[in-house]
Amino acid sequence: MTPPKAILFDFGGTLDADGIAWKNRFRSIARQWSSAEAFDRAFYAADDSLVGTIPRDLPFRDTVDLLSRNLVRELGLDAGRGPEIADVFFQTSRAKAEASRQILGRLAQRFRLGIVSNFYGNLQQVCADIGIDRHVQVAVDSTVVGFEKPDPRIFQTALSALDVEPAEAIFVGDSLPRDMNGARDMGMPHIYVASEGAESCCPQDRVIGSVAQLLEIYP
Repeated sequence: MTPPKAILFDFGGTLDADGIAWKNRFRSIARQWSSAEAFDRAFYAADDSLVGTIPRDLPFRDTVDLLSRNLVRELGLDAGRGPEIADVFFQTSRAKAEASRQILGRLAQRFRLGIVSNFYGNLQQVCADIGIDRHVQVAVDSTVVGFEKPDPRIFQTALSALDVEPAEAIFVGDSLPRDMNGARDMGMPHIYVASEGAESCCPQDRVIGSVAQLLEIYP
C-alpha cells in the first residue's frame, strides 16, 4: 500500500475502542437490564436527543454522563443506573483513547491527520480532553458542519482543510455504511477497524483490530 499524505479517522468506536460502536458498547454494559430490541430503540432516542443540544465545550466525561442518563430514562430503569453505566463506559474509552493518542503522536510525524465524526457538536472539546487535538490538524463534527457521514461533503471538508485529494488520503473507521462506504464513494482508500474475520466493503480493503496496527502498515 502506497503511503498516503493524510490519514482521517472516525472517533467513536475507532479511536476510543477497537472497532466497537458506542451503541454496542452501551448494550454490552446494560444487557442485564434490557432486551436487545428495547435497547436499540432506547439508545437511538437517547443519542438523538443530544445532537445539537449540548454546549460545544462540554467535556467528554459529561457527554457520556448525559447519554447514560438519557439511556436509563428511555429504558425505564432506575436513575441510579446512569452513573454506573457511564463510569464503565468512560473508563474503557479513556484507556483506549490514551493508547490512540500515543499512536497518533507517532503518525503525526509523517502524515497530516484529521478526524471526521458524526458527533454532538463538542468534538473539538472531546479531542482536547483526551489529548489528541495536538496531533490532528482538523476535527470535523457533523453537528457543526451540518451534514453527516456518509455525505461526501463531510469528508471533503476535512480533505480541503488538509489540502489533499481523496486518493491521497486513507480513512480509518469502524462503520461499514458510514465510514467505509462513504470513503469508497469519495474515491478514498479506507481501512476497516473491526473484529477478526470481518469483511469490509471492497475486496482489497485492509481490516485491522485496532488503530495500533497502523504502525505495522506504516512503520
